[in-house]
Amino acid sequence: MPPRRSYDQYCSAARALDLVGDRWTLLIVRELLAGPRRYTDLHADLPGVSTDVLASRLKDMERDGLATRRRLPPPGAATVYELTARGSALLPVLQAFGAWGEAELGERRPTDAVRAHWFALPLLRALEGLGVRGLVEVHLDEGDFHVRAGREPADSAPADSAPADSTPVYAAPVYGDGPAPTPADARLTLTTPVSEAVARGTLPLLEALRAGQVTVEGEGPVAKALREG
Repeated sequence: MPPRRSYDQYCSAARALDLVGDRWTLLIVRELLAGPRRYTDLHADLPGVSTDVLASRLKDMERDGLATRRRLPPPGAATVYELTARGSALLPVLQAFGAWGEAELGERRPTDAVRAHWFALPLLRALEGLGVRGLVEVHLDEGDFHVRAGREPADSAPADSAPADSTPVYAAPVYGDGPAPTPADARLTLTTPVSEAVARGTLPLLEALRAGQVTVEGEGPVAKALREG
């Protein structure tokens, strides 16, 4: 592969941008935070990216130790991409970036693409801001997804924690498309206007819960705490 372009600046921010500053890279990270994804799935959930650019960015991420690819065993028998622990450590970067960009959302434009799981990271910020820890399933008009709130720090291994044989270390997925794979600690239902307002930061999740704008299902302590606000 050609050498990575660099700002050639002795600055940690510049070094970070050497790796993730190209267009689409951080959005690929956003998708891979859901766990292993096939190339075709990534392309479908990144509307606007060309096949050449997506392939190039994935190769760059492999080269830089942010992602890797592997072949699933039968019956899946598909090649998937997934984040290494180094790549998954970009979660707080994306969360801070998303919080900073809330003011830019405004009302949804007719040309805006949308996927239900794109609301996962802002909702995760809101849930963790309330101290929620657990698996939460979310139902939106656009579809369903689930998030794992309050993960232990050990779930994201440091960059130097790879075994001596250089086998990549993976962090647990932060969220996933569709219903939760195991019984959820709580199930939330939000309408499109409410989910968009929470994503924009104009409606705090706690306020929406107290106003009954979010339906909460479940019998455990997480669901009870959310119902009580």
